[in-house]
Amino acid sequence: MIDSIALFLTTDFVLYALAAGISLALIAGPLGSFIVWRRMSYFGDTLAHSALLGIALGLITNSNPQLSIIISCLLFAFILTLLDRRPSVSTDTLLGILAHSSLALGIVVLAMADSVRVDLEAYLFGALLTIGNVDLIWILVVAALVAAVLYWFWNDFVSITVHAEIAEIEGTNVNRLNLILVLLIALTIAVSMKIVGVLLITSLLIIPPAAARSLATTPEQMSRKASIIGVISVVLGLLSAFYFDVPVGPSIVVVATLIFLGFYFFPAVQNDRG
Repeated sequence: MIDSIALFLTTDFVLYALAAGISLALIAGPLGSFIVWRRMSYFGDTLAHSALLGIALGLITNSNPQLSIIISCLLFAFILTLLDRRPSVSTDTLLGILAHSSLALGIVVLAMADSVRVDLEAYLFGALLTIGNVDLIWILVVAALVAAVLYWFWNDFVSITVHAEIAEIEGTNVNRLNLILVLLIALTIAVSMKIVGVLLITSLLIIPPAAARSLATTPEQMSRKASIIGVISVVLGLLSAFYFDVPVGPSIVVVATLIFLGFYFFPAVQNDRG
């Protein structure tokens, strides 16, 4: 059995999957921490649903699906940021409308294009083991970009998250920073779709930070531990999928959930965090 696992882990497509999954888990930790702190989980879910419309448009126009997904997510993120400033409709109502309407529109567009055949299950639940050279390059480039921007604006992002009013009084451009953060989340969601898919992607951003929250005393600690939990979830999820012959994306989410439940129901572990 050990030899089989070793052979599995050294296979090219598995190495690609590990590189992609670990890269995204590392940036999902700090990004997901902001989502948890700011209670933006439904926001991320809306962006994930809008990505399916990008897939549909990319396929029917014969353009690069990954590029169309990124453009769609960025566009919806920008629109959501603008609409969120209007007080006429509550944020949760607005997100609910856009999430389901964009998902439905994407499916309708795909159904109307008779010449296009696509495996929706791969986009809905992820297909990590099908990642190729081009997909991996996209993921690594976006992960590096997101990491660089997070490092550069980290203190500002924390500042507007803790107390936006005080940050604005001190001269911080809160609206610009909010837009940058939302666009980073959109980029990460766009390239993460092949990892866990549209329906599960928000889990990758929320569950590891939620698990790490009780283990940290500072924002930096929480983001680092969330990244570590995310990496562990990717590796163990991949191994579980191989051992039990189940889909990889859901396996990663299940592992992350078990880790969260472990810390949630056994708080004694928290006392030993040092």
